[in-house]
Amino acid sequence: MKILVLANFGMGLYNFRKELLGELINQKNEVYISLPNDEYVPKLKSLGCKFVESQLERRGTNPIKDINLLFHYIRIIKKIKPDVVLTYTIKPNVYGGLACRLTKTPYITNITGLGTSLENNGIIQKITLMLYKVGLKKASCLFFQNETNLRFFRDQNIVNSKTKLIPGSGVNLDHHPLEEFPEDQERNNFLFIGRMMKAKGIEELLHAAKTVKSKFPNTQFDLVGSCEENYHEQLVELNKLGIINYHGQQNDVHSFIKKSHATILPSYHEGTANVLLESASSGRPVLASRVPGCKETFDEAVSGLGFEVKNVDSLVEAIIKFITLPYEQKKEMGIAGRKKMEREYDRKIVINAYLDEINNVLGG
Repeated sequence: MKILVLANFGMGLYNFRKELLGELINQKNEVYISLPNDEYVPKLKSLGCKFVESQLERRGTNPIKDINLLFHYIRIIKKIKPDVVLTYTIKPNVYGGLACRLTKTPYITNITGLGTSLENNGIIQKITLMLYKVGLKKASCLFFQNETNLRFFRDQNIVNSKTKLIPGSGVNLDHHPLEEFPEDQERNNFLFIGRMMKAKGIEELLHAAKTVKSKFPNTQFDLVGSCEENYHEQLVELNKLGIINYHGQQNDVHSFIKKSHATILPSYHEGTANVLLESASSGRPVLASRVPGCKETFDEAVSGLGFEVKNVDSLVEAIIKFITLPYEQKKEMGIAGRKKMEREYDRKIVINAYLDEINNVLGG
């Protein structure tokens, strides 16, 4: 059986879906992947995937380039003749879905989050909704990563296909094992992992770090991730002042999680936040904005603390509340988070959901 996977970048496909790809290959399927060529493509090929390059701008809005992407997908599908296509993220979902419709190829779509284009009202949202209605209309199954996203798509009359709710991308419990809680009871090391961009709440985090450091100098804020928007100078300046430690893009995030006392994610929207799953799996409490895709990953005051999105004061309050918790309670929150991941977010749940749906699409 031939399976084609359409995605927008290698890091997400490798870090969060390599176990699914590996299982499909183990079951003697030919697995093709189509995405822009990047440093993760060799890793994906080493799994046994066959690579077909596609050019797309993840955040671009050039209609000519998007139409070219649609025709590119059609050519790929006609050449490979896959039995089923799996799509992830907005452009592969929309244009890959439309290409599958036009070539009468079964496809399974994963809604990894609404994204800024749908979160903000306006002409871009209207265009994106229209594209989704066209691209998803004939999907064999739509996977959603949280109930709120599913409800939004239903309210917009986009969903005509079978739907299934899955726990995000899940978390590999072996790759992110339960780690000993840091022994230093005098410090609090907070970790942010994500792209440096407004929608990830980076502005609120930087403001909060200044406030907290002025009151609790023995607090550390480590930021890991690429800078996708115009925050580089600010990050460098705050790094020089000792308010944050900016580490840039890192391949091994687990080593940072291991050294931290808690992970912070002030994101405006998520499908399901992988960084929160990985942190909780490692036994670290999480502090996250109370938005869909974040709030489901922790139990309030049991394995994490929530705060209001886009609200610096609420974020500061949550950070200080965590700092003032007894050390043993912080440790217990981490253990509770690990247990929650084992119960609800094991990546094997996601893999089995895909295997079941692929079998359903192909008639068992």
